[in-house]
This record gives sequence, structure tokens and C-alpha cells, in this order.
Amino acid sequence: MVEKKLKLLCNDIGSISPFIRFVGIIGKRGELLAYTRRPNLIPLLDEKNTQYQFSRIAMNSDLEAFFDKNLGAIEFVWEERKKVQTISFAIKKARVWISIDKKVIRSEMLRIIDSCQPIVKKHSLN
Repeated sequence: MVEKKLKLLCNDIGSISPFIRFVGIIGKRGELLAYTRRPNLIPLLDEKNTQYQFSRIAMNSDLEAFFDKNLGAIEFVWEERKKVQTISFAIKKARVWISIDKKVIRSEMLRIIDSCQPIVKKHSLN
């Protein structure tokens, strides 16, 4: 049942924009719980490096939690890299990690973020 909800969350977010490459739910130990990927897409990371990336996200989530009491919980993180942009949102102990085409203009990125927030919030309450 939980797996179905996570897959639905991935699909809901993946349908926001044709520029979204990948949506994954990363567990607290860096495991991939559910995902969706744009069809015919060649991943930028191989399987090993993908696991390293997910482990990094999990470790950062643990470290960031130390500051929640003073700064408040993180709502989202937007990362801009040379080849891709990423956004991550917290849902309880998990992270929603989204990769987006690099060439997307900032107004589209903001639209994606604004569209993701109510979806993530809805799933955070369940």
C-alpha cells in the first residue's frame, strides 16, 4: 500500500513539467523507495554513482535535522549543476528528489517548485 502511494507521488510530480527527468523517493538510509523517469531518457549517473548520490542525500538529511529546532525544517533544496538542476523536498524521514533539464529557465523552475509543494504537503500528511 505504501509503495503504491509513493509511486503515485512520483507520477504526480513527474507530470508537472516535460522538463522533469527523474523523480525518486529516497529513504532515510539512501534506498530508492519509488521512482519515475522520463521515457527514452539516458541517465547521467550509472547505478553505482546513483547509489552514492542517494546516500549523500540521506546523510545530508540527517545533518540538516540538527538545525531544524533553530532554523525550522527545510522546505526544499534547489541545486544547480553544470548538466542538471535538482530539487529535493522532505516527507517525514524520506526525501523527494527531482532532476530537471539544465536549460530550463528560472521561471519554469519556480513554477515546478510551486507546483510540487502542495503535492508534497498532501503526501506528508498521510
